[in-house]
Amino acid sequence: MLRPATTRMAMRQTSRLLSTVKLTSTTNSYPTGHVDASASPYITPSFINNKLVKSESKTWYDIHDPATNQVISKVPQSTPEELEQAIDAAHRAFPVWKNYSVIKRQGIAFKFVQLLRENMDRIAGVIVLEQGKTFADAKGDVLRGLQVAEAACNVTNDLKGQTLEVAKDMETKMIREPLGVIGSICPFNFPAMVPLWSLPLVLVTGNTAVIKPSERVPGAAMIIAELVAQAGVPEGVVSIVHGKHDTVNKIIEDPRIKAITFVGGDKAGKYIYEKGSALGKRVQANLGAKNHLVVLPDADKNQFVNAVVGAAFGAAGQRCMAISVLVTVGKTKEWVSDVVAAARDLKVGSGFDSKSDVGPLINPEALTRSHEIIADSVKQGAELLLDGTKFVGEGAFSKGNFLGPTILSGTKPGIRAYDEEIFAPVLAIVNVETLEEAIQVVNSNKYGNGVALFTKSGPAAQAFTKNIEAGQVGINVPIPVPLPMFSFTGNKGSFLGDLNFYGQAGITFLTQPKTITTLWKTDNVEEELRPSTSMPTQQ
Repeated sequence: MLRPATTRMAMRQTSRLLSTVKLTSTTNSYPTGHVDASASPYITPSFINNKLVKSESKTWYDIHDPATNQVISKVPQSTPEELEQAIDAAHRAFPVWKNYSVIKRQGIAFKFVQLLRENMDRIAGVIVLEQGKTFADAKGDVLRGLQVAEAACNVTNDLKGQTLEVAKDMETKMIREPLGVIGSICPFNFPAMVPLWSLPLVLVTGNTAVIKPSERVPGAAMIIAELVAQAGVPEGVVSIVHGKHDTVNKIIEDPRIKAITFVGGDKAGKYIYEKGSALGKRVQANLGAKNHLVVLPDADKNQFVNAVVGAAFGAAGQRCMAISVLVTVGKTKEWVSDVVAAARDLKVGSGFDSKSDVGPLINPEALTRSHEIIADSVKQGAELLLDGTKFVGEGAFSKGNFLGPTILSGTKPGIRAYDEEIFAPVLAIVNVETLEEAIQVVNSNKYGNGVALFTKSGPAAQAFTKNIEAGQVGINVPIPVPLPMFSFTGNKGSFLGDLNFYGQAGITFLTQPKTITTLWKTDNVEEELRPSTSMPTQQ
């Protein structure tokens, strides 16, 4: 279909104006420390037709190193012309990519996995610089995405159709075909994992992708796009655009985009889901969470303490599966002092420091909000057992967004630290007397991402798993995110949509069924068949 002359002219002008650039990192050269204060900010490119291109935008957003708050890069608000070009490239590439054989797409997926492995440290280094995670945690971010890419290589089994001889000489088969262009809107907290939750499956199923990474942490997605091109995907199969509301609205509203994947906050997720669904698009949206860990008196205390401290304060609490509420049952409230002691020993500092356990929050606004929630919770009756608000880094890190591990006891519904997703290293504690009360506490919460129970009792674990309403349950496992042969199964207020990310649900989300019924008569092969206008009645 021809586009309006003004649009065609704009696209030609954009193609003429866009200049290609290179990433500042390579497989063997990548950030291993913070940027010198005198360094000029790097200009983040977009990715269109397998090229890293500089935007012509007049609106650019600063990217800060969360550990120092120094501006290290700039990212554009993609112009309307650039957004049009990126989506048009993906739209035009779809029929080409769709017609690649599944074996050929699988081969490219294998190559992509290899490149991700070779560039793991490179991607992790960029994540530390832009997002603030410790290097070990950043590598875990990449690894969990890599595992989805590895699982995607099983596409030759995942896309097998079904066939049945439904009547004499009549056969029906069902196959799954790609949808078209898939839009992915990604968060700041997992710059590699979340794009890789969908991109490998988008590729192997024959779809094309337009990805919008968070404007706070675009670097990992740019490396991933470069690796996709190196793996052998044709031009246009993957596009990366940048920006805020205008870019999101373009992804939602453009009719060439058939489905949207989103991970992020409640407000944005509900907006994207409702508006996208109203326009007839498929949408899967992972939203907020308030994950509880329940501990019974028969649990292994050391195992429990190590687990809750790691799950509550790792990644500075900035993950949707972080444990933000500890529910102590009965006398386990006496173990809280051990949790406080272990949390106090965690080292807060630069993600490039191998001794650091907790890095900074993403920006000053997140730090200010955390301080406010902690202060309000104390006013509402919570007791501050461990105060991380006083932590200040040294030297260049004195301006960083650091919050030390913080623990509040005596929390309950109505107290901000219990009610709100803080997205910070803050643990709220609730004490109850029985397992039944603990289950009621968890089920009363509006979110349903994950929950954990620590116990040595098989019957207690069985009762817990049968009666709990959260979608991802761990028994002596604090963060029960399944590996990608399953799906990420958050529910209740933590998820909007019918089909979850990755696993078989992810394949189903990205494809649509087609049934084909054929009749080839095997008797009287030589006889010319007379036409019939009646309904087939073969038995």
